[in-house]
Amino acid sequence: MPTLTKHKVGTREEWLTERIALLEAEKELTQRSDELAQMRQELPWLRVEKEYRFDTEAGTVSLPELFQGRSQLMVYHFMFGPEYAAGCPSCSMIADGFNGFVPHLANHDVTLCAVSLAPLAKLKAYEQRMGWSFPWASSHDSSFNHDFNVSITEEQQKQGGFEYNYRRSRQKMDTLPPPVVQFATMCGTDGPTYIRERPGMSTFVMEDGVVYHTYSTYARGLDGLWGAYQWLDRAPKGRNESGVWWKRRDEYGRV
Repeated sequence: MPTLTKHKVGTREEWLTERIALLEAEKELTQRSDELAQMRQELPWLRVEKEYRFDTEAGTVSLPELFQGRSQLMVYHFMFGPEYAAGCPSCSMIADGFNGFVPHLANHDVTLCAVSLAPLAKLKAYEQRMGWSFPWASSHDSSFNHDFNVSITEEQQKQGGFEYNYRRSRQKMDTLPPPVVQFATMCGTDGPTYIRERPGMSTFVMEDGVVYHTYSTYARGLDGLWGAYQWLDRAPKGRNESGVWWKRRDEYGRV
């Protein structure tokens, strides 16, 4: 019977030959990834001089207190601005994996915590909706988000020119791409308000009571944390997307 697929079809021997060639390329990528991890760890540390305060379920705490007695802190900069009615769908998809990681990291001297600019009450309500239990703090009354280049003010936005992902960026408000408008609507806000928040991840270490900033990554640098995409990259059809297809996990099937 002739095949109906448009994809290349071969014999077991042909498949095995190409699979072994791919395995060598995968090994090279793994080795390079190990080298990059070492480079991250060798970056110089930056002493954190500012005193930041965060609202948490346990009350108002300092940056050192976010460590929860451990020596390492990893912060996911979750896009949830004060004007949002709900968290960013992309950040939500990434954060869906946090519950399972938190206890493993905690038992390896690492605290994982999300931080957002929205007030704590909004974060707690959304947390309950999504069924999450990982640490999540509000930086609503501090400059933490702005200092780590994941939030900009309305005035900065009007003036244009701000730093994100280690470069100066200027995004025109009248040319927002459709996915941004779609996400803004999903967050209950408008496009310009939505993009005043940006995703990212920052890591810190504490030695002798002193906190140091060690690493931050943004934009596509977060791909490795997006667990669903790691699975899709190994699926027969890959990411197979022509636009925004994902929703919050409790929204699939809704009309």
